[in-house]
Amino acid sequence: MLFHSSIRKELARSFGATLVVLATVVMTMTLIRTVGEASRGTFNPTDVMIIMGYTVLSDMPTILSMSLFLGILSVLTRMYKDSEMVIWFGSGRGLTSLLTPLFRFAWPILVVIVVLAFLVLPWAFGRIEDLRDRYEKRGDIARIEPGQFQESANGDRVFFIEKNSANKQTGNNVFIATNEQGKETITSARSGRIEIIGSDKFLVLQYGQRLERNAGRPELTVSGFESYGARVGADDVSARSYVPSSALTTAELLQAPTRKNLAELSWRLGLALAAFNFVVIGLAAAGTNPRVGRSTNLGFAFLIFVVYFNFLVLGKSWVESGQVQFGPFLLVLHGGALVMGLLWLFKRHNNWGLRWRSRPAQAAMSGERAA
Repeated sequence: MLFHSSIRKELARSFGATLVVLATVVMTMTLIRTVGEASRGTFNPTDVMIIMGYTVLSDMPTILSMSLFLGILSVLTRMYKDSEMVIWFGSGRGLTSLLTPLFRFAWPILVVIVVLAFLVLPWAFGRIEDLRDRYEKRGDIARIEPGQFQESANGDRVFFIEKNSANKQTGNNVFIATNEQGKETITSARSGRIEIIGSDKFLVLQYGQRLERNAGRPELTVSGFESYGARVGADDVSARSYVPSSALTTAELLQAPTRKNLAELSWRLGLALAAFNFVVIGLAAAGTNPRVGRSTNLGFAFLIFVVYFNFLVLGKSWVESGQVQFGPFLLVLHGGALVMGLLWLFKRHNNWGLRWRSRPAQAAMSGERAA
């Protein structure tokens, strides 16, 4: 039908504009958060853009659901405001007849959300964890930053280099403090360079002094040197020893149905079910009231979205802690949301209302009938 095609075209424009705005906001917030984590040493500063891309990709199911919901609301609310819905109702079609064009528009988006939730989301989280683990396991030389005190991977050394040379293999004014096997040492040198001897990497210091003291003893040994080599730790290339549930594939979650895995599975499944329910809720919530304006209805619908997704987050923590079971949680939350959305839709479709009359009014009507 021409009307159906025009609705889908307008939905596509509204959905696309909303998606661009929401994606831009999420990317900006993610960039700020990722830069803050990189400044605290959680990520490599050179990987900020990569991690931001993976994070935004993992947030795309939520962004798409919200864009679809707001797109449906804005289009239908405009149709109510411009009296286009009056023409639709005057042609003998009810509100439920709009479900067909809405789902014909929304089904590709729903498929993308399912693919993102069950396949892309764990892959993105896995790549983020790989980058985080690789940065935490970097060697001592890779940790050194000019003008900053840096701790070694095992925490028993502190390095400081005032500045590097152009090739980053030598540096000036080197300081090393160690605490190994009850022995505390402080070594300072005028310069230092990196040398590879055999399979080990050494930091060779030139023209400095070394202070050594055993823990619990007052004696202090001071010695000077022209050349001194200190073995430094290499990069740890071992695989990750810990894999969070968010980085596990959906098949792995099903094979090991622990509380934590079921909680993650409820989140992924909830993203898909919530997107489906938002199509029905968006149609039921659409409308306009000339007395309060268009923004009030959109604000109320946005509140519904926030409450729904907060229950998704709370439900994940409840399933993980064992407060609720996996199946009943999905049935109550998503099944209840679908039933309430359909009841709301049928109420508006059939113009159902609550008829309530006070006792004096009922008595007066009874007196009129008796007379």
